[in-house]
Amino acid sequence: MDPLSDILSLIRPDNYLSAGFDIAAPWAIQFPDQGQNIKTAAVVKGECWLAVDSVADPVHLKTGDCVLLPHGKAFLMGSSLDAPAMEAGKTFKPTGFGQIRTLNGGGDCLVASSRFGLKGPQADLLLKMLPPLVVIRDRTESTELRYCIERTMAEMRKNDPGSKLILQHLAHMMLIQALRMYLNEDAKGVGWFFALADPQISTAISAIHAAPARNWTVERLAQTAAMSRSAFAARFKDKVGQSPMTYLTHWRMLLAGEKLLNSREPISQISLSLGYESESAFSTAFKRVMGCAPRGYSKAVDCIPRSSPVPS
Repeated sequence: MDPLSDILSLIRPDNYLSAGFDIAAPWAIQFPDQGQNIKTAAVVKGECWLAVDSVADPVHLKTGDCVLLPHGKAFLMGSSLDAPAMEAGKTFKPTGFGQIRTLNGGGDCLVASSRFGLKGPQADLLLKMLPPLVVIRDRTESTELRYCIERTMAEMRKNDPGSKLILQHLAHMMLIQALRMYLNEDAKGVGWFFALADPQISTAISAIHAAPARNWTVERLAQTAAMSRSAFAARFKDKVGQSPMTYLTHWRMLLAGEKLLNSREPISQISLSLGYESESAFSTAFKRVMGCAPRGYSKAVDCIPRSSPVPS
């Protein structure tokens, strides 16, 4: 798989919830902190304002615009940010999976949203790699994303047998398509996600993900990226926020954590599969990065990473 697919696979989204609301102005809805969740929302009809906690400026959304809230921050949506706000928990409590709730008679603004519940110690670390708010504006070339939104609304309206599963897949597709568009058009910053927009650094990251056990050196990765060693090392640090070897170690530890939680492989086998000749060397690296010994990690107790394994 490619690096973005690799990391989204480690997050393991589950507990999908898809719903929508059709509302008339004036209106405002306050949504609480979403915890370890990724929230997506698309304006199918009309327009509204969105204000997210810890994000300085509110954004004005129009028909076809889509937003991602990867950090699960509390947020407010409304026809006006000054309108009296309803609490989302009380407003949408009777609404089941895949249903569209009509509020104030409906007709002015139609929003479809999905939420992914996340689990596992990696979730919080990996979500920090993404910005707190991603806004994808509707464009003529956003055919794939628009298709996901239109199909989502169709499934919500029909509620045919199998709709729940289809909505889950559509929600995941919306997430990936929105991230793709953001990366190709607007992404600026430091971290693995932003580095994927750099063809040469992305090639090196892809090589690491494709063969994490290989005896990589800065020189070999530079050759993969068709760069000189010094230029590659400096550019990688500038784009990703850490050195190539540190990134390699941290990625190996995330893979190790996944195996410790979801497989029965012995630690000796996991260490070999990730390029470590001795279990002792692997355990030392794991504890340094993940905050506890491998044998304690599977219990997910008192295991606090020293720093984010893959920085934002």
